[in-house]
Amino acid sequence: MQTYLDFEKPVADLEGKIAELKALAQSDQAVSIDEEVHRLSARADEALVDIYKKLTPWQKMQVARHPQRPHFSDYIKGLITEWTPLAGDRKFAEDPALQAGFGRFRGQPVAILGQEKGATTESRLKHNFGMPRPEGYRKAVRIMEMADRFGIPVISFVDTAGAYPGIGAEERGQAEAIARSTEKSLELGVPNLAIIIGEGGSGGAIAIATANRVLMLENSIYAVISPEGAASILWRDPAKSQDAANAMKITAQDLIGLGVIDGIITEPPGGAHRHHGTVMDAAGLQIATFLSDFAAPKTRLDIREHRRAKFLALGTHLG
Repeated sequence: MQTYLDFEKPVADLEGKIAELKALAQSDQAVSIDEEVHRLSARADEALVDIYKKLTPWQKMQVARHPQRPHFSDYIKGLITEWTPLAGDRKFAEDPALQAGFGRFRGQPVAILGQEKGATTESRLKHNFGMPRPEGYRKAVRIMEMADRFGIPVISFVDTAGAYPGIGAEERGQAEAIARSTEKSLELGVPNLAIIIGEGGSGGAIAIATANRVLMLENSIYAVISPEGAASILWRDPAKSQDAANAMKITAQDLIGLGVIDGIITEPPGGAHRHHGTVMDAAGLQIATFLSDFAAPKTRLDIREHRRAKFLALGTHLG
């Protein structure tokens, strides 16, 4: 069953009428509904296009968090073969919130990192809603070290509200683990690509998104803090969250203008949650392009210097 966001009400009403007509036709075979269904479907499609071409930052954030939006596990199923997840940081424990392992993308070996939010209540609890603990980031470092040793490119699918802020995580060195993961991402001699597929929150996202190329899905968000968190700190009023979202420049369109990201992966009207296959194809094309662009004769030094120059240049073009 489709989950509708509050600003999608016109579409929900039209698709509800279509569902009613189809139910009526099933109960009475003599009723012809094809013409009316076609008319209502066309109106629903037009409404989706109209709504999604003028989304506000707050609405984009709602789309980025949509429960039916494709998650890390969906991208693995859709793009990666021979997926072999690896567990544990070899220091404390396994963290299901951050998935890591090796597989093949169109036959080429790749290392994969990403946060998994979960799709059901049970899986969300298992994956801690995509908020990794220190052991998750230490596992990411372990996988990146293996990829670097064997010359395997690294691909990250970023989707987290941020690293888990619990007492246990802080006691085990959450900030240090994030810093080590960011450091390892920067010093890799193999190319790394990061795609923000939903929510890119704070250091929890940057830890695996410090890459040669950073892309965002059109309706994803990327920020140092959530709009709700910013509103609580700046105004001590959660009702100001929409104002914070508008001011923070969290959308892909804002961030490519600021030079923070390198490209936008287009989503069809209605968002990635309505068009899993189309978005998978678009992401796959970008991954293939990236791997081709960073293939030999680029050396390890070339790749490392490209990444270094990219991040040192952030903000230098702004007046």
